[in-house]
Amino acid sequence: MSAETNLRKLLEQRIVIIDGAMGTMIQRYKPTEADYRGERFKDWHKDIKGNNDIFCLTRPEMIKEIHRAYLDAGADILETNTFNSQAISLADYDMQSLAYELNVAAAKVAREAINEYLLQNPNEEKFVAGAIGPMNKTLSLSPDVNDPGYRSTTFDEVVAAYYEQISGLVDGGADILIVETIFDTLNAKAAIYAINKYFRDTKKAKLPVMISGTITDASGRTLSGQTLEAFYISVMHANPLSIGLNCALGAREMRPHIEELAQIASCFVSAYPNAGLPNAMGEYDESASETAAIISGFAKEGWVNIVGGCCGTTPDHIRAIASSMKHYAPRPVPEIVEA
Repeated sequence: MSAETNLRKLLEQRIVIIDGAMGTMIQRYKPTEADYRGERFKDWHKDIKGNNDIFCLTRPEMIKEIHRAYLDAGADILETNTFNSQAISLADYDMQSLAYELNVAAAKVAREAINEYLLQNPNEEKFVAGAIGPMNKTLSLSPDVNDPGYRSTTFDEVVAAYYEQISGLVDGGADILIVETIFDTLNAKAAIYAINKYFRDTKKAKLPVMISGTITDASGRTLSGQTLEAFYISVMHANPLSIGLNCALGAREMRPHIEELAQIASCFVSAYPNAGLPNAMGEYDESASETAAIISGFAKEGWVNIVGGCCGTTPDHIRAIASSMKHYAPRPVPEIVEA
Protein backbone atom coordinates (compact mmCIF):
# COMPACT_ATOMS: atom_id res chain seq x y z
CA MET A 1 0.00 0.00 0.00
CA SER A 2 1.06 3.59 -0.61
CA ALA A 3 2.05 5.92 2.22
CA GLU A 4 -1.12 7.92 1.61
CA THR A 5 -3.31 4.82 1.91
CA ASN A 6 -1.56 3.84 5.13
CA LEU A 7 -1.86 7.35 6.53
CA ARG A 8 -5.57 7.59 5.74
CA LYS A 9 -6.10 4.21 7.36
CA LEU A 10 -4.27 5.38 10.47
CA LEU A 11 -6.30 8.60 10.58
CA GLU A 12 -9.51 6.61 10.58
CA GLN A 13 -8.28 4.53 13.52
CA ARG A 14 -6.93 7.17 15.88
CA ILE A 15 -5.70 10.72 16.38
CA VAL A 16 -2.36 11.03 14.60
CA ILE A 17 0.58 12.88 16.17
CA ILE A 18 2.73 15.39 14.30
CA ASP A 19 6.05 16.48 15.80
CA GLY A 20 6.93 19.67 17.70
CA ALA A 21 9.17 22.67 17.11
CA MET A 22 12.42 22.27 15.19
CA GLY A 23 13.80 25.75 15.93
CA THR A 24 13.22 25.36 19.67
CA MET A 25 15.23 22.15 19.67
CA ILE A 26 18.02 23.56 17.51
CA GLN A 27 18.50 26.43 19.97
CA ARG A 28 19.04 23.92 22.77
CA TYR A 29 22.34 23.07 21.06
CA LYS A 30 23.33 26.75 21.35
CA PRO A 31 24.77 26.81 17.80
CA THR A 32 27.41 29.38 16.89
CA GLU A 33 28.11 31.00 13.55
CA ALA A 34 30.82 28.37 13.04
CA ASP A 35 28.29 25.59 13.63
CA TYR A 36 26.00 27.02 10.98
CA ARG A 37 28.85 27.36 8.50
CA GLY A 38 30.46 23.98 9.02
CA GLU A 39 33.39 23.14 6.79
CA ARG A 40 31.55 23.73 3.53
CA PHE A 41 30.52 27.34 4.23
CA LYS A 42 33.39 28.42 6.49
CA ASP A 43 34.37 31.17 4.06
CA TRP A 44 30.84 32.27 3.12
CA HIS A 45 30.71 36.02 2.47
CA LYS A 46 27.71 36.70 4.73
CA ASP A 47 26.74 35.68 8.26
CA ILE A 48 24.38 32.72 8.13
CA LYS A 49 23.52 32.29 11.80
CA GLY A 50 19.74 31.97 11.96
CA ASN A 51 19.46 29.93 8.78
CA ASN A 52 18.37 26.81 10.65
CA ASP A 53 17.64 24.91 7.45
CA ILE A 54 21.34 24.90 6.52
CA PHE A 55 21.97 22.36 9.28
CA CYS A 56 20.55 19.71 6.93
CA LEU A 57 23.84 20.16 5.06
CA THR A 58 26.29 21.19 7.80
CA ARG A 59 24.99 19.26 10.83
CA PRO A 60 22.65 16.55 9.52
CA GLU A 61 23.39 14.32 12.52
CA MET A 62 21.96 17.03 14.81
CA ILE A 63 18.77 17.29 12.77
CA LYS A 64 18.42 13.51 12.72
CA GLU A 65 18.88 13.44 16.50
CA ILE A 66 16.01 15.93 16.89
CA HIS A 67 13.82 13.90 14.55
CA ARG A 68 14.59 10.77 16.51
CA ALA A 69 13.68 12.47 19.79
CA TYR A 70 10.25 13.29 18.37
CA LEU A 71 9.80 9.75 17.06
CA ASP A 72 10.68 8.34 20.47
CA ALA A 73 8.14 10.74 22.00
CA GLY A 74 5.36 9.30 19.85
CA ALA A 75 5.26 11.42 16.69
CA ASP A 76 3.76 9.70 13.65
CA ILE A 77 4.60 12.52 11.22
CA LEU A 78 8.01 14.22 11.03
CA GLU A 79 8.23 17.62 9.38
CA THR A 80 11.36 18.28 7.36
CA ASN A 81 13.67 21.11 8.46
CA THR A 82 12.74 23.18 5.39
CA PHE A 83 10.53 25.99 6.70
CA ASN A 84 12.56 28.60 4.77
CA SER A 85 14.13 26.37 2.12
CA GLN A 86 13.04 28.22 -0.99
CA ALA A 87 14.96 30.73 -3.06
CA ILE A 88 13.08 33.84 -1.89
CA SER A 89 13.78 33.31 1.82
CA LEU A 90 17.28 31.93 1.23
CA ALA A 91 18.16 35.14 -0.62
CA ASP A 92 18.68 36.74 2.81
CA TYR A 93 21.88 34.67 2.99
CA ASP A 94 22.67 34.67 -0.77
CA MET A 95 21.97 30.93 -0.69
CA GLN A 96 19.23 30.75 -3.32
CA SER A 97 21.21 28.22 -5.34
CA LEU A 98 21.01 25.71 -2.46
CA ALA A 99 17.20 25.48 -2.38
CA TYR A 100 16.78 22.19 -4.22
CA GLU A 101 19.75 20.56 -2.48
CA LEU A 102 18.52 21.62 0.96
CA ASN A 103 15.09 20.10 0.42
CA VAL A 104 16.48 16.81 -0.86
CA ALA A 105 18.86 16.60 2.10
CA ALA A 106 16.16 17.48 4.63
CA ALA A 107 13.74 14.85 3.36
CA LYS A 108 16.50 12.25 3.32
CA VAL A 109 17.62 12.94 6.90
CA ALA A 110 14.02 12.68 8.13
CA ARG A 111 13.67 9.40 6.22
CA GLU A 112 16.91 8.10 7.74
CA ALA A 113 15.63 8.89 11.23
CA ILE A 114 12.42 6.99 10.49
CA ASN A 115 14.22 4.01 8.97
CA GLU A 116 16.48 3.72 12.02
CA TYR A 117 13.49 3.99 14.34
CA LEU A 118 11.56 1.33 12.42
CA LEU A 119 14.43 -1.14 12.74
CA GLN A 120 13.66 -1.15 16.46
CA ASN A 121 9.89 -0.66 16.08
CA PRO A 122 8.99 -2.61 12.93
CA ASN A 123 5.25 -2.71 13.50
CA GLU A 124 4.79 1.06 13.47
CA GLU A 125 4.11 3.43 10.59
CA LYS A 126 5.84 6.83 10.32
CA PHE A 127 5.67 9.53 7.66
CA VAL A 128 7.84 12.36 6.30
CA ALA A 129 6.00 15.63 5.73
CA GLY A 130 7.80 18.10 3.49
CA ALA A 131 7.44 21.44 5.28
CA ILE A 132 6.59 24.40 3.05
CA GLY A 133 6.63 27.63 5.04
CA PRO A 134 4.96 30.97 4.24
CA MET A 135 8.25 32.63 3.07
CA ASN A 136 9.41 36.08 4.13
CA LYS A 137 7.60 38.05 1.43
CA THR A 138 3.87 38.46 1.09
CA LEU A 139 1.77 38.80 -2.04
CA SER A 140 -1.22 40.44 -0.34
CA LEU A 141 0.45 43.17 1.66
CA SER A 142 2.88 45.99 0.91
CA PRO A 143 6.08 46.17 2.98
CA ASP A 144 6.01 49.95 2.47
CA VAL A 145 3.37 51.80 4.49
CA ASN A 146 3.77 54.80 2.17
CA ASP A 147 3.04 52.73 -0.94
CA PRO A 148 0.19 50.28 -0.29
CA GLY A 149 0.18 49.09 -3.89
CA TYR A 150 3.82 47.98 -3.82
CA ARG A 151 4.69 44.29 -3.71
CA SER A 152 8.19 42.93 -3.07
CA THR A 153 7.61 39.83 -5.20
CA THR A 154 5.23 38.49 -7.82
CA PHE A 155 2.90 35.50 -7.93
CA ASP A 156 5.03 33.87 -10.65
CA GLU A 157 8.22 34.31 -8.61
CA VAL A 158 6.59 32.74 -5.56
CA VAL A 159 5.29 29.83 -7.66
CA ALA A 160 8.76 29.25 -9.13
CA ALA A 161 10.36 29.24 -5.67
CA TYR A 162 7.82 26.79 -4.28
CA TYR A 163 8.03 24.60 -7.39
CA GLU A 164 11.77 24.15 -6.84
CA GLN A 165 11.21 23.38 -3.16
CA ILE A 166 8.52 20.82 -3.92
CA SER A 167 10.79 19.14 -6.46
CA GLY A 168 13.50 18.70 -3.82
CA LEU A 169 11.10 17.42 -1.17
CA VAL A 170 9.60 14.85 -3.53
CA ASP A 171 13.00 13.72 -4.82
CA GLY A 172 14.21 13.42 -1.22
CA GLY A 173 11.40 11.02 -0.39
CA ALA A 174 8.64 13.01 1.35
CA ASP A 175 5.32 11.19 1.86
CA ILE A 176 3.25 14.34 2.42
CA LEU A 177 3.54 18.04 1.55
CA ILE A 178 2.47 20.45 4.28
CA VAL A 179 1.79 24.09 3.43
CA GLU A 180 1.93 25.61 6.89
CA THR A 181 1.88 28.74 9.03
CA ILE A 182 -0.14 30.50 6.35
CA PHE A 183 -0.67 34.17 7.14
CA ASP A 184 -1.23 35.23 3.52
CA THR A 185 -3.65 33.05 1.58
CA LEU A 186 -2.31 34.29 -1.75
CA ASN A 187 1.11 32.85 -0.89
CA ALA A 188 -0.63 29.58 -0.02
CA LYS A 189 -2.49 29.65 -3.33
CA ALA A 190 0.87 30.02 -5.09
CA ALA A 191 2.15 26.97 -3.19
CA ILE A 192 -0.95 24.98 -4.11
CA TYR A 193 -0.59 26.04 -7.76
CA ALA A 194 3.08 25.01 -7.70
CA ILE A 195 2.19 21.60 -6.21
CA ASN A 196 -0.43 20.94 -8.87
CA LYS A 197 1.88 22.16 -11.64
CA TYR A 198 4.76 20.00 -10.42
CA PHE A 199 2.76 16.80 -10.40
CA ARG A 200 1.10 17.68 -13.70
CA ASP A 201 4.50 18.34 -15.31
CA THR A 202 6.25 15.27 -13.91
CA LYS A 203 3.26 12.91 -14.12
CA LYS A 204 4.29 11.49 -10.74
CA ALA A 205 1.68 10.22 -8.30
CA LYS A 206 0.49 13.26 -6.36
CA LEU A 207 1.37 13.34 -2.67
CA PRO A 208 -1.30 14.19 -0.10
CA VAL A 209 -1.31 17.84 0.92
CA MET A 210 -1.86 19.20 4.43
CA ILE A 211 -2.76 22.87 4.84
CA SER A 212 -2.31 24.80 8.08
CA GLY A 213 -3.12 28.46 8.55
CA THR A 214 -2.32 30.95 11.28
CA ILE A 215 -4.76 33.15 13.16
CA THR A 216 -2.61 36.04 14.29
CA ASP A 217 -4.66 37.75 16.99
CA ALA A 218 -7.93 37.93 18.90
CA SER A 219 -9.80 39.16 15.81
CA GLY A 220 -9.85 35.59 14.52
CA ARG A 221 -8.35 36.59 11.18
CA THR A 222 -5.20 35.80 9.27
CA LEU A 223 -2.62 38.57 8.82
CA SER A 224 -3.96 39.24 5.32
CA GLY A 225 -7.42 39.83 6.82
CA GLN A 226 -9.40 36.68 6.15
CA THR A 227 -11.76 35.05 8.60
CA LEU A 228 -11.17 31.36 9.23
CA GLU A 229 -14.15 30.37 7.08
CA ALA A 230 -12.96 32.58 4.22
CA PHE A 231 -9.48 31.06 4.47
CA TYR A 232 -10.97 27.55 4.41
CA ILE A 233 -13.06 28.30 1.33
CA SER A 234 -10.06 29.87 -0.40
CA VAL A 235 -7.86 26.76 -0.18
CA MET A 236 -10.28 23.85 -0.37
CA HIS A 237 -9.85 23.58 -4.12
CA ALA A 238 -6.55 21.88 -3.24
CA ASN A 239 -8.57 18.91 -1.94
CA PRO A 240 -6.26 18.65 1.08
CA LEU A 241 -5.84 15.62 3.28
CA SER A 242 -6.26 17.97 6.25
CA ILE A 243 -6.80 21.58 7.11
CA GLY A 244 -5.82 23.12 10.40
CA LEU A 245 -4.10 25.79 12.42
CA ASN A 246 -0.62 26.17 13.86
CA CYS A 247 1.66 28.81 15.36
CA ALA A 248 0.92 32.37 16.61
CA LEU A 249 -1.48 31.19 19.31
CA GLY A 250 -1.23 28.82 22.23
CA ALA A 251 -3.74 25.98 22.49
CA ARG A 252 -5.96 27.95 24.89
CA GLU A 253 -6.32 30.85 22.43
CA MET A 254 -6.66 28.49 19.48
CA ARG A 255 -9.60 26.58 20.98
CA PRO A 256 -12.55 28.58 19.52
CA HIS A 257 -10.98 28.54 16.07
CA ILE A 258 -10.44 24.78 16.09
CA GLU A 259 -14.05 24.38 17.20
CA GLU A 260 -15.18 26.47 14.23
CA LEU A 261 -12.95 24.61 11.80
CA ALA A 262 -14.25 21.25 13.02
CA GLN A 263 -17.78 22.36 12.14
CA ILE A 264 -17.02 23.39 8.56
CA ALA A 265 -14.15 21.18 7.35
CA SER A 266 -14.95 18.36 4.92
CA CYS A 267 -11.51 16.80 5.47
CA PHE A 268 -9.36 15.86 8.47
CA VAL A 269 -8.57 18.66 10.96
CA SER A 270 -5.14 19.39 12.44
CA ALA A 271 -4.04 21.54 15.37
CA TYR A 272 -0.47 22.13 16.46
CA PRO A 273 -0.32 25.23 18.66
CA ASN A 274 2.58 26.98 20.33
CA ALA A 275 3.46 26.19 23.94
CA GLY A 276 1.28 29.07 25.09
CA LEU A 277 2.05 32.70 24.30
CA PRO A 278 5.64 33.97 24.52
CA ASN A 279 6.76 35.81 27.64
CA ALA A 280 8.49 39.21 27.65
CA MET A 281 11.75 37.53 26.64
CA GLY A 282 10.17 35.66 23.73
CA GLU A 283 10.38 32.34 25.56
CA TYR A 284 7.58 29.82 26.00
CA ASP A 285 6.68 28.81 29.54
CA GLU A 286 3.72 26.45 29.08
CA SER A 287 4.59 23.00 30.38
CA ALA A 288 4.05 19.77 28.48
CA SER A 289 1.23 18.73 30.80
CA GLU A 290 -0.53 22.08 30.39
CA THR A 291 -0.40 21.95 26.59
CA ALA A 292 -1.53 18.32 26.53
CA ALA A 293 -4.45 19.06 28.85
CA ILE A 294 -5.77 21.84 26.61
CA ILE A 295 -5.39 19.79 23.42
CA SER A 296 -7.14 16.91 25.21
CA GLY A 297 -10.10 19.26 25.45
CA PHE A 298 -10.12 19.51 21.64
CA ALA A 299 -10.05 15.72 21.34
CA LYS A 300 -12.73 15.22 23.99
CA GLU A 301 -15.06 17.43 21.94
CA GLY A 302 -14.31 15.40 18.81
CA TRP A 303 -12.70 18.28 16.90
CA VAL A 304 -9.33 16.92 15.77
CA ASN A 305 -7.59 14.23 13.72
CA ILE A 306 -3.95 15.38 13.82
CA VAL A 307 -2.31 17.16 16.77
CA GLY A 308 1.19 18.20 17.79
CA GLY A 309 3.14 21.31 18.65
CA CYS A 310 4.66 24.43 17.14
CA CYS A 311 6.93 27.11 18.66
CA GLY A 312 8.24 26.32 22.13
CA THR A 313 7.14 22.68 22.09
CA THR A 314 9.62 19.87 22.70
CA PRO A 315 9.64 16.06 22.71
CA ASP A 316 8.26 16.29 26.26
CA HIS A 317 5.22 18.17 24.94
CA ILE A 318 4.74 15.65 22.13
CA ARG A 319 5.07 12.73 24.55
CA ALA A 320 2.41 14.21 26.82
CA ILE A 321 0.11 14.99 23.89
CA ALA A 322 0.54 11.52 22.36
CA SER A 323 -0.17 9.85 25.68
CA SER A 324 -3.33 11.87 26.28
CA MET A 325 -4.70 11.25 22.76
CA LYS A 326 -4.93 7.51 23.44
CA HIS A 327 -8.10 8.18 25.40
CA TYR A 328 -10.01 9.83 22.55
CA ALA A 329 -11.46 8.88 19.18
CA PRO A 330 -10.60 10.89 16.07
CA ARG A 331 -13.04 13.40 14.62
CA PRO A 332 -15.32 11.68 12.09
CA VAL A 333 -14.99 13.28 8.66
CA PRO A 334 -18.43 14.35 7.41
CA GLU A 335 -19.74 12.64 4.33
CA ILE A 336 -20.36 15.00 1.45
CA VAL A 337 -23.64 14.26 -0.30
CA GLU A 338 -23.87 15.55 -3.83
CA ALA A 339 -27.12 17.42 -4.55
